[in-house]
Amino acid sequence: MRLLLAIFLPFILFFTIGRPIAGIICLILQIALIGWIPAALWAVYALSQYKTDQKLRQAGWSGGIR
Repeated sequence: MRLLLAIFLPFILFFTIGRPIAGIICLILQIALIGWIPAALWAVYALSQYKTDQKLRQAGWSGGIR
């Protein structure tokens, strides 16, 4: 579901993953029709990073040096 959002409505994806500032920047980029492709690519990349972060949190890894 989120992947479809990333492709068709990239700015909304950023709001669903808790990055509202990036969502506003993406919306500005998306307003220009030529900017839709970079906005969609950025949203797909951000979604993959979000999923990776979620998996690491579930595994108990905080990201710091122990």
